[in-house]
Amino acid sequence: MSYFSNVPQAPADGILKLSVLSKADSNPHKVDLGVGAYRDDQGKPWVLPVVRKAEQRLANDPAANHEYLGVGGLPSLTSGAQNLIFGADSPAVRDGRVYTIQTISGTGANMVAAVFLKQFKQPQDAAVYISKPTWGNHRSIFQTAGHEVREYRYCNYDTLGLDINGMLDDLRNAPRNQIVLLHACAHNPTGIDPTNEQWQQIADVIQERGHFPFFDCAYQGFATGDVDNDAYAIRLFVSRGMETLVAESFAKNMGLYGERTGCLHAVTASADTIPAVSSQLNRLSRATISTASAYGAKIAGTVLQDKELYNEWVEDMGEMSRRIKKMRELLRDKLVAMKTPGSWEHVAKQIGMFSFTGLSTKQVQVLRNQYHLYMTDDGRISVAGLNSNNIDYVAKAIDQVVRSVN
Repeated sequence: MSYFSNVPQAPADGILKLSVLSKADSNPHKVDLGVGAYRDDQGKPWVLPVVRKAEQRLANDPAANHEYLGVGGLPSLTSGAQNLIFGADSPAVRDGRVYTIQTISGTGANMVAAVFLKQFKQPQDAAVYISKPTWGNHRSIFQTAGHEVREYRYCNYDTLGLDINGMLDDLRNAPRNQIVLLHACAHNPTGIDPTNEQWQQIADVIQERGHFPFFDCAYQGFATGDVDNDAYAIRLFVSRGMETLVAESFAKNMGLYGERTGCLHAVTASADTIPAVSSQLNRLSRATISTASAYGAKIAGTVLQDKELYNEWVEDMGEMSRRIKKMRELLRDKLVAMKTPGSWEHVAKQIGMFSFTGLSTKQVQVLRNQYHLYMTDDGRISVAGLNSNNIDYVAKAIDQVVRSVN
């Protein structure tokens, strides 16, 4: 009998399965609306011009090498990431109450945080509350680390907007001192973000109930084109004196998808606790990856530390954000012009890479099988997959399926 005979088949990852199906489809009309990566108006991956410049600098540096980074990561990245998330004038950073460790992108930051919280959360039976719905990997990460995972209401499935009252009620009615996972901006998969006023209400309830906020920030600057606006929620909570963990990724906003570049930030109430917290985060990172990868970190660190490159990066993010917004509005306008049944205003109102269309699983399957449009079963599309060459085809396909499939 095999030593591995007791290992069951793991459930398929919906996103990865969709990617395999799309790649195998040779139909010329195929449109992949599932991939979570930016595409230009020709449907091609886009290497940011500022990233090209940073790479050239690294290539021309005679002192460049491939040595290991320190266990905490590359200082130019971690310090730059701190300023980006919390603001260059952040009292928390100034007072030494923030520790940042480099991670394997945002997923690695989530996992390091999940293991850290499992070991040190107070109380030890605290559950992790995730939004309904959330990024498909959140539940898996926190369950793998040994947490009980529960949900709070987030999407109003009738209006495809934020169910703020349901969210606040669930957070208010949860036992005290739970862990609450929040999307800092560009909520995945819905594209539905709270307003600043709603964030203040959310902060009120979390603070009143003694919950611990954990932020996942994968789209800063990409969401609205404004890095400060996209960091509003995190900075609000920190300004109120709340302790927090923040997972940060440079995959989307710098296009460093395959370089796996990210950070995990810990914000404490006192600088006195930073040595202990940092030592444990370093220990966990050392035990899992030893040290983080260097190449993407050097690119991001170069951009973050050079004023000219940083400003160019902000322009590049603005270009991506504007194209996404334009595609949202075009899809909405075309569906409205065809008098497609239902309201489509939510497509334009939502923020970031993804849109929760409201299409049913049955409609999604017909779009996939008959029209070669690939999106997740819950009707989420990557707006980055739309462009001027395919948007008419996509809109007409959605119109026909909405009319014919209930």
